[in-house]
Amino acid sequence: MKKIFPVLLSLSAFLTPTHLAAQTPKETLLALSKRDQTLAIVDPSTLKVLAKVPVGNDPHEVIASSDGKTAYISNYGGGAYNTLAVIDLVSQKALPSIDLGALKGPHGLSFVGGKVWFTAEAAKAIGSYDPSTQKIDWILGTGQNRTHMIWVASDLKHVFTTNVSSGTVSIIEKLPPRTGGGPPGTPGGDWDQTIVKVGEGSEGFDVSPDGKEIWVANAQDGTISIIDVASKKVTDTLNASVQSANRLKFTSDGARVFVAGLRMENVVVLDAHSRKELKEIKVGHGAAGIQMQPDGSRVFIASSPDNYVSAIDLKSLEVTGRIDVGTEPDGLAWAVRQ
Repeated sequence: MKKIFPVLLSLSAFLTPTHLAAQTPKETLLALSKRDQTLAIVDPSTLKVLAKVPVGNDPHEVIASSDGKTAYISNYGGGAYNTLAVIDLVSQKALPSIDLGALKGPHGLSFVGGKVWFTAEAAKAIGSYDPSTQKIDWILGTGQNRTHMIWVASDLKHVFTTNVSSGTVSIIEKLPPRTGGGPPGTPGGDWDQTIVKVGEGSEGFDVSPDGKEIWVANAQDGTISIIDVASKKVTDTLNASVQSANRLKFTSDGARVFVAGLRMENVVVLDAHSRKELKEIKVGHGAAGIQMQPDGSRVFIASSPDNYVSAIDLKSLEVTGRIDVGTEPDGLAWAVRQ
């Protein structure tokens, strides 16, 4: 017995959360399964699922904190739900969810400035949640229908949203301190909103890496609207034949744009400079979430009807792998542990 006890003790230490964190890759892909209501934590080097964690009702989008230790998930329900699920990515377990009160229908998410920024469709609003105080510290109404996706600038001075049913984009700018806008880098104070009319069903969008353009996928029109950020005007509309497109994402170098849709068997790849189609890549019977690998080597596509996530090599533009993350995958995110 004297020899057995130390062995058991060492095994107990081996299975502690600290060891689990050491074994988890520094970078992981996060993938939601809407039907299974789980978050899959994936090792991108092996395309293997390391863990699945429950995330509550109708999860749609996921974002990781800047330190890569926490994930936040919107429980959407088409406006019926009002919570953000919270996952400890180190211990790979669910934490108490965040109650958003009257801000129902959370969907789009961003993590900037140490805070979680979110849309609330049913409330026609956006807001921010501060994990350090565990409080919602800012809310702004858009007055638009189905405020769906969100992008927040690193300096916290600009917020962009797509408003699906209104067919618009909100360009929201923080006013300078001298006009009552509050100190830079903090929510609150005065903001200006410019409503830009785009195509019908404006949903998936992205901002070019240089910050000069907003590209918007219009699901009902099958077009892409390009907005000049400086002038706040649509400068071009591409007849890209992307009917039902609900996600759009730039590559990290800004050279290409990927567009996916739930009724599109192929992901469309566009040249961002010529604005011409480069290729269509078959990923299944439809697609949703798009996530670029930070090193620029691959893009991951949630093939929702086919119940897998596709990995596409950005050099060959070919599918190189598939990941079983659960039924009806959707939102994807990247977590880099600091």
